[in-house]
Amino acid sequence: MFEDKTLKCKECGKEFIFTAGEQQFYQEKGFVNEPQRCKECRDARKKANNPEREMFTAICASCGKEARVPFRPREDRPVYCSECYAKMKEQA
Repeated sequence: MFEDKTLKCKECGKEFIFTAGEQQFYQEKGFVNEPQRCKECRDARKKANNPEREMFTAICASCGKEARVPFRPREDRPVYCSECYAKMKEQA
């Protein structure tokens, strides 16, 4: 059975717990190496590799509310807020 382990982050040097549940997950996925970074450093590394998406503001073609979308709106295509878009998907 697995027991919690204390590991040292190679990035920041802080100690972190590699829990029994995490160890079981690693084994189920076939991972052979223990994590080398704490959660904070892993998250920072992921964020650095995947920068924040640029969001654009548009007016919903259905209800007229302001909508934030991850693409540049075009004049020839309607843009819908998340609520109106979800309603349209339900009807389809």
